[in-house]
Amino acid sequence: MIKRILVGVGTSQTAQTVADYAVELGRQFEAELLGVAVTDPLRLEWTGPRPIGMGVEAVTTELREDRLRRATADVASAKAIFSERCRAENVAHGFSEQVGDPFEIVSQLVRYQDMCVFGLRGLFEHDIVPEPRDALERLVADGVRPILAVGEEYRPVRKVLVAYSGSLESAKTFKHFVLSGLYADATVRVVNFGSKPATALGLLDHAAAYFRSHGRTVDTDHVDGDPQQELVRYATAWGADLIVAGNSAKNLLMRRLFGETALMLLRECTLPLYLSQ
Repeated sequence: MIKRILVGVGTSQTAQTVADYAVELGRQFEAELLGVAVTDPLRLEWTGPRPIGMGVEAVTTELREDRLRRATADVASAKAIFSERCRAENVAHGFSEQVGDPFEIVSQLVRYQDMCVFGLRGLFEHDIVPEPRDALERLVADGVRPILAVGEEYRPVRKVLVAYSGSLESAKTFKHFVLSGLYADATVRVVNFGSKPATALGLLDHAAAYFRSHGRTVDTDHVDGDPQQELVRYATAWGADLIVAGNSAKNLLMRRLFGETALMLLRECTLPLYLSQ
């Protein structure tokens, strides 16, 4: 049962959408939301290699102070957006505004939460300095999950695409999704990419039976192609509002933790993602 949800409000540009998804879940589960905004002074202060010369230090100091002012103002704006949205829907909420390493802070907070809602883009630095491309991946590597990672615009979740490779990790992901009760009224399609047709048929039949035994409306499909090439295209054509992505074990650390297809989705997809492994 979901009762505590950690919400990374991100920037003032992303806070509204993140809040919309989180508040919807807060209402559904009567859960308490904890908004979090983290400012990392080390990243804001880094200005790169500096030339030697008169006035350089003063200019650098001014740049750092300006970044910090802008970050502080953006956090305040994001907090206000989140809090007002929660109050409007009478959803219990709190807010944690912290300074330090965002990955360490979020990894600590998530220990006492049932799930997380983050934006796919713009987690921490409040549009002041470029954010690491792998920010969400690092959170996953630190054990921060399950995660609902949402795009730039809110969309009601009526159609859920489950990418099922047949791996144990992939099955764990969709089972966690089902057992969580998320979007229980949505239509589900389980799709296998790349397996031989006979193999895919068996996998899909078993997966569909699992969904149906939990009262979920489900159908299946098989696509003869690489999921890294076909998954997003298929999801878009079908009109999916959410992709449930599992893992496939690989050799490299992130691929072993997360799977190549899930990594591709994090880096390229604009549709909301549900990630639990």
